[in-house]
Parts: sequence; structure tokens; C-alpha cells
Amino acid sequence: MQADLSPVIAATAQWLTRAFPATGGALASALCEVQARQAATVAAWLRYPTAMDAALLGLAGPGGSARLDWITGADAAPDEDEDAHAWRSWVDEVVASWAAGLLTDPDLAARAVAALAEGGHGTGSPAEFRRLVAPDAGDRGAAALLRHPDLLAPVAELHRPQLLDRLGPGHTLTA
Repeated sequence: MQADLSPVIAATAQWLTRAFPATGGALASALCEVQARQAATVAAWLRYPTAMDAALLGLAGPGGSARLDWITGADAAPDEDEDAHAWRSWVDEVVASWAAGLLTDPDLAARAVAALAEGGHGTGSPAEFRRLVAPDAGDRGAAALLRHPDLLAPVAELHRPQLLDRLGPGHTLTA
């Protein structure tokens, strides 16, 4: 796979961890970030399964975080320096929505990781995404807000039907 989705994955994971921050110190913050990054990676790989899909994303752009900020109430905070928040333009709303759904539904996360084996992004091995698929007590504690179904519901529900369609029976990802 030649297409680079890393800017979208990084920005979307950053948005998730800022909107639903870790509860605890530096270790909790790192564990929360890893879970957000794994969820955003799986979601991005499902959303853009081919190099052509990723290339089209590069041309059209991911859309930014404005609607997500509005839904979560983060748009009320004034931006001191617009350049410091340029990463927000790389947030993909669908990827964030799908990642939120994966973070709040372990069965859905397991189905999504299994579906990656069909695509061209990687093995989709559960071990590769252990903190997403099988978080331990420390992972869940660190990301209590990030994994809270009620808090993430407004984001997760935005594009849930498309995620379920993507993971539905008979649908395969092509590389």
C-alpha cells in the first residue's frame, strides 16, 4: 500500500484525545493516545481501503473537525493561534465517527480488525490492535472518557450505518 493516511490518522486521533482526554497522568495520556490511534487507524483503513481511495482523499481533503467540534461543544473555545490548530483540517469526520464506534463497541472493533485482513493495509491481526480490541483494566481506566458510550454516542452515530454496511456480510475490501 503506497498511500499515506498517517496525517488523517494522526489528526483524527489527536482530535479524539482532545475531545475525550485521558483521566490520569502521563501514562494514562499515553495509553489513551494509543487507543485513539489504533481506532483511527482501523477506521481510516476501512474507510480508504485502496491506494486510489487514499489518493482521492489527498486530492479532496478530509474535511476538518468543524462539525465534530460543534457536536461536542469544542467549537466554543476560541483559537488563540490558527496556525497552531492547522492539524484540525486533517481530521476526517467519518474516520472519527467510525473510530468512536469502535472504541465503544468491542464486538464491532473485533469485526473491523478482522475485516482488515481482507484489505491491503496490513494483516489486521488482533495483536496489532490489542489495546483497541481487548483493552485491559489499565487501558479502560486511562481512556474512561474516550470509551464512554454515552459521551461518544453523538459522534459514533453520525456515520454508524456506513460502518455497519462496510462490515456487513458479503462486503469485501479490495486492495
